[in-house]
Amino acid sequence: MNNIKVRFAPSPTGHMHIGNTRTALFNWLWAKKMGGTFMLRIDDTDFARSKKEYEDSLRESLQWLGLNWSEEARQSARFERYNEVVEQLKSNGRIYACYETPEELEFKRKYALSKGRPPVYDRQALHYTEQDLARFKAEGRKPHYRFKLIPGEISWHDVVRGDVKYEAENLSDPIVIREDGTFLYHLPSVIDDCDFGITHIVRGEDHVTNTASQIQMFEAIGGRAPTFAHLPLLTGKEGKLSKRLGSLGVRELRAEGVENMAICSFLAKLGTSEAIEPFYSLEELAETLDFSKIGRAQPKFDEEELKHFNLKYIHTLPYANVRSRISGNEDFWLKIRHNLTKVDDAGLWNTICNGEIMPIMEDASLTTAAAELLPSEPWNEETFANWVNVLKTQTGKKGRALFHPLRKALTGLDDGPELKALLPLIGRKKALQRLNGQKA
Repeated sequence: MNNIKVRFAPSPTGHMHIGNTRTALFNWLWAKKMGGTFMLRIDDTDFARSKKEYEDSLRESLQWLGLNWSEEARQSARFERYNEVVEQLKSNGRIYACYETPEELEFKRKYALSKGRPPVYDRQALHYTEQDLARFKAEGRKPHYRFKLIPGEISWHDVVRGDVKYEAENLSDPIVIREDGTFLYHLPSVIDDCDFGITHIVRGEDHVTNTASQIQMFEAIGGRAPTFAHLPLLTGKEGKLSKRLGSLGVRELRAEGVENMAICSFLAKLGTSEAIEPFYSLEELAETLDFSKIGRAQPKFDEEELKHFNLKYIHTLPYANVRSRISGNEDFWLKIRHNLTKVDDAGLWNTICNGEIMPIMEDASLTTAAAELLPSEPWNEETFANWVNVLKTQTGKKGRALFHPLRKALTGLDDGPELKALLPLIGRKKALQRLNGQKA
């Protein structure tokens, strides 16, 4: 288990969504737990859809989550290497040219299904005659290329799924180069994983069939297949794959005040046999990673559950984690965090306690009486109860009629942290001025 190396390989064709965030997280946690290396590989071979703005967004999201990388590569810079391997595989008969049109391939697929057979490519391209090739050339056809699978069993032990087996005869030879000369995902990924020494590949279970084909690609280029872990795919709360999961991303959640470690804590335990609970550092979370506790069922991701969990996370967040983000000391944070929906709201309560606000005088006669009865400092959390008990006796007010006007005068708001906690933070001078209707 020495020299563990994993990679996260996003395509910059969109912003980072919740699904590939989870993949990146598990790779990073595995590398951290095992003392290994986390690599970022930009799979930007799709020139038509890859955009710099998406790549910048991916990088920003990873860094905000704390998933930093120590090595990176870019597929668009490695075409010379890919072409070198392709020529080798062509000469070995493992890559071959095919001239079927998409329409012809679709007809073959439907015909096979109508006969009750799996829609496996029939390898007609291996039997072209000189006349066939001449006709294709005359028609202006350009070939696409497939990787030839060797008959036999393809098997591996998957860290999540256990023992997995495929018969190569039941798989289509995968297309590796399109007719426009661009590469599909399969072969460049294998070449990169070999060249960069990737030891473990953690990805979604939608790649399981790809893995079977890629294991033979590793062997064909003289490499060794990494250890694989295929994670069950997230589903929506409605119980099926959701388009929302393909668009909901780190950027949107961050803008709504969801904390980075709330996202990581939630995704790391979703679909496992462990409870979803707050973790306050990635290092702490990494120590708990256990692939044996990942269930085989597709976990249901509910955005509202994450946001509810985020509240729990914020309400228990240690001061050390927010010190650089808020104004106010630890005492201030511990007293206001239970009423926050996002950490940035702490700024509002800092203004209420330490800045100036214009009080709202809901019951001027009550607040004037309250000002006259305001005790001398020093204050503590018992001060408020002692004060309002005297005020209750003097005015006959109780319940909302007593407490709400005091809150409006002291904070300018309808609700918030308990006044017994806020009053010592506001201090006597400000409290007295606000109770008298003065800006303070």
